[in-house]
Amino acid sequence: MNFDIDEEQRNFAEHARDFFSEQAGPGTARRLLDEAGDPAPGPRVLAELGFSSLTIPEIAGGVGAELLNMALVAEQAGRQLAGPSLATAARVAVLLEGDEGRLRDVSEGRTVIAVVDGSPAGSSPSMDALSATHFLALDGEDLLLGEGRVSPGEPIDATRGLGFVELTSSEVVCRDARERWERARQVACVVLAAEGLGAADRVVELGIEHARSRETFGRPIGAYQAVKHRLVDDWVAVNQLRSLVWWAAWAADHAPEQLPLAASAAKAYCATTFETACETLIHVLGGIGFTWEHDAHLYWRRAKVDRLLLGDESEHLAAVALQSISAATRAVSGETGTTEVVPV
Repeated sequence: MNFDIDEEQRNFAEHARDFFSEQAGPGTARRLLDEAGDPAPGPRVLAELGFSSLTIPEIAGGVGAELLNMALVAEQAGRQLAGPSLATAARVAVLLEGDEGRLRDVSEGRTVIAVVDGSPAGSSPSMDALSATHFLALDGEDLLLGEGRVSPGEPIDATRGLGFVELTSSEVVCRDARERWERARQVACVVLAAEGLGAADRVVELGIEHARSRETFGRPIGAYQAVKHRLVDDWVAVNQLRSLVWWAAWAADHAPEQLPLAASAAKAYCATTFETACETLIHVLGGIGFTWEHDAHLYWRRAKVDRLLLGDESEHLAAVALQSISAATRAVSGETGTTEVVPV
């Protein structure tokens, strides 16, 4: 079994890396903290290049690629704090599955849709709400699509476009949509973790670069164990996160029964890995790490916001534990035929 991506996927990821390096970056994230505006590269540019429609079927105007391909692009987007989040695009593709007309409007950039978390009458903070023209929301068991009134949220990380949404018009696009809603949320968790992976990887790179160039007492600070060990621990954690993200993305298309466990594991581990890497960077930088001019706080802001989006770390760790216990109990029951499943 091959556990690595192939050469075509590597080339695709490299193309995405070059694009986001040119079209986005920490400078844009810093500017958005000072003045209102849209994150870069923005929803229409992502639609034009096909990045936001990667998981939309070709028959609906999309690329028809697997979620792993979108995760590879999302990793490169995360390195540059790009917006809007590809997690929103992946989530919309699942929620509108089978609706070729609306998906074509999305893939061609005519409609920009965000997903409302919480009540459609007054949501929780919802990602990419500020740049959306329409919204998807779950009302009971029914999936709604409509326009809405958006109140901006606190711009801790302005690239996330957080807003509180109240639908002003809506129509039911799918009934009995609870299962679809949960699957879309799991897919979004995978892509959000992929963005966090890219950002955490960049944070570790910044720490290593500084540790190599900054000297004290005639030696690079990276020569000291207190510095090098923290950076190595973060580097290892980032690569472990990469394995989790790739597994979760693969599961979405090839082993859907594994997706709930894999998505929660990737989302929870990303929260710790990304935030810890940011804290290490600030410590390694010393005094400059606390300044507005350095990019460290921009990544730290992203880490703080992302760990709460689509469920916090404790929620996903609990989901991993419950699913693991359930799987083990089913396995024992299958072997003996006598074990009773007890709700936790």
